[in-house]
Amino acid sequence: MALFRIGREREHTSVLRGEGVFLRPPVMDDFPAWAALREESRDFLTPWEPSWPADDLTRAAFRRRIKRQTEEIAREESAPYFIFRQTDGVLLGGLTIGQIRRGFAQTASIGYWMGLPHAGRGYMSRAVRAAASHAFANMRLHRLEAACLPTNEASIRALESVGFRREGLARAYLRINGRWRDHLLFALLENDPPPAARRRNLAPQRDCP
Repeated sequence: MALFRIGREREHTSVLRGEGVFLRPPVMDDFPAWAALREESRDFLTPWEPSWPADDLTRAAFRRRIKRQTEEIAREESAPYFIFRQTDGVLLGGLTIGQIRRGFAQTASIGYWMGLPHAGRGYMSRAVRAAASHAFANMRLHRLEAACLPTNEASIRALESVGFRREGLARAYLRINGRWRDHLLFALLENDPPPAARRRNLAPQRDCP
């Protein structure tokens, strides 16, 4: 898995390109921008994430994070990315294709976060679309799953805009901000039609004259 070795962006051939965004694995050089964005977005992200450890934004914790992610990549268990704006390389957020299951499943889960200054501008939908395309075309996955709180309307819109379909409700699914919370479950299959095509197929048909 040399494609994911720790280093600067030019060392990565695993950069994913989307509309106005690009995604690549995190490296230690990203720490200042990541820590600043996470701190600025703390209150914004707290309702949607597990509780942060006390040392979460320290360089040492970030180094451990990179080490753990590198090991998971080597075992082909996950593919973590940071999301950047194409025009100026500004860090926008993060996305992980994780819990990769091979064999008869060929399935993974996708999770993500967006920094407060960049939320609500469509960046996450574009990043998820690029990641899904990569998962199906290059990682040879059959199914991508995602879960979000029923009150997270922005996340629901992002998933549905890419083509994820709602499949159900999982009770007390994840511990978020110190509480076990119900989550909506979504999934996207490799052969699912794009949202626009599905809307055309579901549109009422007029009687022929």
